[in-house]
Amino acid sequence: MPENTPRSSTTTPFTTVLAALGALALTASLTACGGSAASDAAGVTVYSADGLKGENGDGWYDQVFADFEKETGIEVKYVEGGSGEMVQRALRETSNTQADVLVTLPPFIQQARGAGLLEPYEPKGADQVDDADKAADGSWTSVVNNYFGFVYNTKELTTPPATWEELLDDRYEGKLQYSTPGVAGDGTAVVIKAMHDFGGRQPAMDYLEKLQANNVGPSSSTSKLAPKVDKGELLVANGDVQMNYAQSKSMPNLGIWFPRTADGAPTTFALPYAAGLVKDAPQPDNGRKLLDYLLSREAQEQVSSVGGGFAVREDVEATDANAAELTELMDGVEVIEPDWDDIDANLQDYIDAWKTATGS
Repeated sequence: MPENTPRSSTTTPFTTVLAALGALALTASLTACGGSAASDAAGVTVYSADGLKGENGDGWYDQVFADFEKETGIEVKYVEGGSGEMVQRALRETSNTQADVLVTLPPFIQQARGAGLLEPYEPKGADQVDDADKAADGSWTSVVNNYFGFVYNTKELTTPPATWEELLDDRYEGKLQYSTPGVAGDGTAVVIKAMHDFGGRQPAMDYLEKLQANNVGPSSSTSKLAPKVDKGELLVANGDVQMNYAQSKSMPNLGIWFPRTADGAPTTFALPYAAGLVKDAPQPDNGRKLLDYLLSREAQEQVSSVGGGFAVREDVEATDANAAELTELMDGVEVIEPDWDDIDANLQDYIDAWKTATGS
C-alpha cells in the first residue's frame, strides 16, 4: 500500500480525501483479484486410497501430480489411507470440508456416493471410459483400472500357494496377513472374493474363521504389507495387481498370485481407483481441473509405463514393457463381476459377519 503523505496543514483537502478513497478502492479490488489467485495457489487436496503413489517417489501419482502442478501452477496436497478410512474421514469433515477430490476403491466409492459426499462432475475424457467404470450420474469415474490379488515371498516359496485351503497349513502361522475389511478396500475384497469362491457368506466366514489362526492381525493399509512379504516377515498377504506390480520393481522377492478353492479356477475382479469431486469442496474448480487431467491422454498413457496399472480410457492402448508383463500375469485368470450395488447395500452386514467369525 502507498505510504501516507505528511499533512501540510490541519485541514485535509477534499481532493486528498477522494484520492485516499480511490486508493482504498483500488487496494480492495487488487485484494479481491489476489483472492482468486490465492484460490489457485491454495491448491487442490486429494484424499486417496494407497497404491498409486510410489515408495520412492516414482509412482503414477508422483508423475501426474508433478506434471499437473507444472502445467497449471496448482499444488496438489495429498492425504493417503485405506479406502474406507478416507471415506470415513471425509464424512467426519462434512461440516468443514477439507478434501476436493476423493479417490477410493469399490465398494467405498459407492458408499461415498450413497452418503452424499460426491458432487456430480463428468471429467473431460469420461466419454472414453466404459459405462461399468463410471457412475451413471457422474458422481465418480475410474481413473486407473486394477484387479484384486495376493502376494507371496518368492525366495521362501518356490511357487505360490495353490489354493485358499493351503493357507490353513501350519507353515503360514504368524506369516500371513490381510488388511482390515471395512477399513481397507483390498481387505474388503478378501471377504468379497471368499464369498464368491466358497459359494456364499456363511461358507466364506467359516473359512475365514479357520484362517484367523494364522493371521497376524489387522492392518489399515494394504500397501504396508508388501514390504513385509518382500523381507520374509510374512509369506503371504493380500493386495492388488497395480500396487503390487509397481512395488515389485523395488522388491525383488515379491510375487503376485490369485487364490482359488481346491476344486475351482483362479479368479479375480476389477478394483478400479475411482475418483469423484467432493461436495462443498473448498477448491472445486481446482478439483475439476485435476479430474480432467487424471483422465487426459497424457496421464492415461503413463498408467502402465509409470504406475504398473491399466488405463481406463478405451482409446489408450498400452504397448510398453509393463503392459506386456501385466497381460501375461493376467493370462488364464477369470475376471468375475461382483454386484457392487448389492455389496454396497449389504456391506455392513458382511463386515459384521466377518468380525463375528474372526473375533475382530
